[in-house]
Amino acid sequence: MADETDAAPPQPLLAVASAAPLEVAVSEEVLTVVAVPPPVTEKEVSPQQLPPPLEEVVAVVESEKKVPQNLVSFKEESNRLVDLSDSERKALEELKQSVEEALRNGVFNSQPQPPPPPPQSAEKPPEKIEEASEKTEPNPVAESEISTQEETAKDENGKPTPNPTIESILKHESPAKEEVSIWGIPLLKDERSDVILLKFLRAREFKVKEAFAMLKNTIFWRKEFGIDALVDADLGEHLDKVVFMHGFDRGGHPVCFNVYGEFQNKELYQKTFSDEEKRMKFLRWRIQFLERSIRKLDFTPGGVNTIVQVNDLKNSPGPGKWELRQATKQAVQILQDNYPEFVAKQVFINVPWWYLAFYMVINPFLTQRTKSKFVFASPAKSPETLFKLVPIQYGGLSVDYCDCNPDFCISDPVTEITVKPATKQTVEILVLEQCVIVWEVRVVGWEVSYGAEFIPDAKDEYTVIIQKATKMGPTDDPVVSNSFKIKDLGKIVIAIDNPTSKKKKLLYRFKVKPYSN
Repeated sequence: MADETDAAPPQPLLAVASAAPLEVAVSEEVLTVVAVPPPVTEKEVSPQQLPPPLEEVVAVVESEKKVPQNLVSFKEESNRLVDLSDSERKALEELKQSVEEALRNGVFNSQPQPPPPPPQSAEKPPEKIEEASEKTEPNPVAESEISTQEETAKDENGKPTPNPTIESILKHESPAKEEVSIWGIPLLKDERSDVILLKFLRAREFKVKEAFAMLKNTIFWRKEFGIDALVDADLGEHLDKVVFMHGFDRGGHPVCFNVYGEFQNKELYQKTFSDEEKRMKFLRWRIQFLERSIRKLDFTPGGVNTIVQVNDLKNSPGPGKWELRQATKQAVQILQDNYPEFVAKQVFINVPWWYLAFYMVINPFLTQRTKSKFVFASPAKSPETLFKLVPIQYGGLSVDYCDCNPDFCISDPVTEITVKPATKQTVEILVLEQCVIVWEVRVVGWEVSYGAEFIPDAKDEYTVIIQKATKMGPTDDPVVSNSFKIKDLGKIVIAIDNPTSKKKKLLYRFKVKPYSN
């Protein structure tokens, strides 16, 4: 269990010193902290201690060709029985009864028979079954079998026994009851099974028959696709920079990043999509990744059992990539048919102008409920949108989503400062010993100038410019990382100059590492 330092930024060791504004257009504020090596402890980020969820915001794409927007953002429903309506509880009980009967009769043990071919004749079928049966010729073979069965249906004393009922025959001939599990959860064994069934009910608007059909088809598909064996299969790691889990959102949901820009690498693209066999291997890898992620979720009522998908379209291959479109359509269909209600939100960042056409391709395959979970953001709005969904201290301050700064991890705390309009904000890190200082800085949306320098205490030493003041735009790297080896005592000064009329959110963290030659 993480302590309070995992959930909140550290308090500065010295008070904030705000200098009176000079007779210039920009005022200046100074924050001074002392660089003290933190105690070395092993900590784990706990989603239960995440900040409370904020109001969901659907970002607007600022371009002439806009991606379709949703007027209402999706809100997750509770899985606790006490929070369900009467009709929802009734539907859940009916579905549980259907599943219980199916387990008892071995319905999930084998694939259903294909439907019979349509009749060749165009004649109208008979209206009454009785009339059709009267015209049927007697079958002497069937009658002899029945008479033989009647003759042998006697007990030990030679007395005839009553004919068995249909229910007893089915019960006698049906396979033994099999324990059916889905995503590692045995059906009808405990309350976690209710959460699974509620996913299918919600995907079919609480229509019990349709939800049961979806569940049955999903179980058949999982057997046909070999999901249980697929989870433990070794499919390689060449796609680990394309799809990966990283951090939590404000509601405690794990965040899955899909970085389509990686497919600009022609070698990787050809290796993944050049033919049907490679596309199927990619599909199996993607499903394996999803299965492994799902099995780490909490399926108890009230637990976090959905994920947030962040789709980064920066440098993504354009709509002319037929192979990618085919693989995407196939994956969308499989995921929607067999993985209901596992996505809390679909976030699309760095959305380019051509995405409208691509969205229209996959749009017919998506339900209205699925589309209500979408959030779109243009390149200019992406940093702000992502920050609102994924807190900095839980994965949002990484230098790169794939190759994070090895000096920091998700659990390292972050200090957050509001930079006022037309203000220069400086952060002073006092250094009391020889060491190496490493730090990360981010201003959400940038539009500011960032610089860093080291000012020694000795009067005969010169100030060292670590980072020359540089204008940072909305499309620049979201995080800047620096380090500096310090031999003499002094202070690191980080300067953020905000010339705009808007408040800016500054986030930073630093570490002290041992000095060595």
